[in-house]
Amino acid sequence: MPQCEMCGSDQSSLTTVKVEGAELELCGDCKEFGTEVRTESSSSTSTKYSTSSSNSDESSTNSTGSTTSSASQSGGSPRRDMFDNMDEIAADYDNRIRQARESRSLSQEDLADSLNEKASLIRKLERSDILPSDDVREKLERRLDISLVEGTDTDEDEWSGGSSTTTTLGDVVKRKD
Repeated sequence: MPQCEMCGSDQSSLTTVKVEGAELELCGDCKEFGTEVRTESSSSTSTKYSTSSSNSDESSTNSTGSTTSSASQSGGSPRRDMFDNMDEIAADYDNRIRQARESRSLSQEDLADSLNEKASLIRKLERSDILPSDDVREKLERRLDISLVEGTDTDEDEWSGGSSTTTTLGDVVKRKD
């Protein structure tokens, strides 16, 4: 006799229900915790992952009720990592903030007021207790005329090989013929 995947009770019939993204076989008492998955019967044998050649013009409805095209689901471009485009905060960001603030003769409270932030945030940043959020980082960079990100852009240019002044191994090595 099949068991409910949520409560473990033995039931004669179970219902396929999607709970927080996972499809589970649940009993009547537990099925209220998710959305029932309706399976459409078709004449051809279909799998969860259908090919675009068999139904390229059809639309499918997902569990939220929105309609999507199967061609857009397959996607042609590779997935990019979200961390590729993120800036890295400099290791000495706290010293950069403190030195720039002190060179302008600003107190922590004055700087916080000019940024519309709390003075406690500036204190925590200068003690390295927290990392600045993107919007706070941008405010600090504009107000203090500093950069809080690592200098990764210059490193990428140095190793890109696109410059005509780049020295290569062929420029240095002398061949013995």
